[in-house]
Amino acid sequence: MKKHNFYAGPSILSEYTIKNTAAAVEDFAGMGLSILEISHRSKEFVAVMDEAQALVKELLDIPAGYEVLFLGGGASMQFCMVPYNLLKKKAAYLDTGTWASKAIKEAKLFGEVAVVASSKDKNYTYIPKDYLVPEDVDYFHITTNNTIYGTELREDPSVKVPLVADMSSDIFSRPVDVSKYDVIYAGAQKNLAPAGVTLIIVRTDALGNVDRPIPTMLNYKTHVEKGSMFNTPPVLPIYSALQTLKWYKEQGGIKAMEKKDKENAAILYDEIDRNKLFKGTANVEDRSIMNVCFVMNDEYKELEADFNAFASGRGIVGIKGHRSVGGFRASLYNAMPKNSVETLVEAMKDFEKQH
Repeated sequence: MKKHNFYAGPSILSEYTIKNTAAAVEDFAGMGLSILEISHRSKEFVAVMDEAQALVKELLDIPAGYEVLFLGGGASMQFCMVPYNLLKKKAAYLDTGTWASKAIKEAKLFGEVAVVASSKDKNYTYIPKDYLVPEDVDYFHITTNNTIYGTELREDPSVKVPLVADMSSDIFSRPVDVSKYDVIYAGAQKNLAPAGVTLIIVRTDALGNVDRPIPTMLNYKTHVEKGSMFNTPPVLPIYSALQTLKWYKEQGGIKAMEKKDKENAAILYDEIDRNKLFKGTANVEDRSIMNVCFVMNDEYKELEADFNAFASGRGIVGIKGHRSVGGFRASLYNAMPKNSVETLVEAMKDFEKQH
């Protein structure tokens, strides 16, 4: 039986992506070879890379002057690559959760970091508002979606300095005004591909402006100049990413994804707010539509393990909250079918009836 997959990442992929990737593992592009064993320099794979980069540009309506890169190292590598390439003296960061704080830690190795606001005081359950970004910084860094705490920034900020965003867990879930950003980066294992590749969108004129020497592999210019082929790229995840991008286009593009994601999230949040056993953890106005975080109401805390087991019996997997916060987390990435969300809601209703 196919499970209802709510894992936060690596996470659910579309059937289209899985089937096409599986077929390519058997025989890629009619070559009589597996995608696992072909040269990344072969014309067949170069065509995959070119098409994937072009589709990212098309789907996100990326203007001229930007390059799309597919690199290894995960979003965590970008925590240091961004300041290595962009930070001359001082950068500003918004602290909205675990991944934002990890990015701040790395940036401090390269210069002064101004944390313009933080929601740590309330365990990252909200997105700070009304903060001021200093105008003397080299860039302002945000984390648009906070997977562990279930908060999300669903609008592109307007600031007077270069903008950088970690969009690992919500890229392709809404239209983005890319022209507002110097760098956007995203680990692929939530809305794009299996783990192992990272998507970076970089404004080319933002590069080459720091005085420090940058190691070859950590220099964005290296990868721009070599078309993400300076070293062997993660071939299989890039092929899977191409399938996901094709699927997005078939589904009607990013606006269609956003509509579906909002509908799925509303179904689940409505039940959390109605059900006497559960309560949401994030401020209502900042709730993520990608990662829905909730807990048992205080008087029902002892039922947490029981509900996990109950849901598991319905084929529901991956709803246990992050080990640092507990409770539950249902991740509703783009590939999440509506019937899986409805199955979880039905389980919540049936469990409530028993208690």
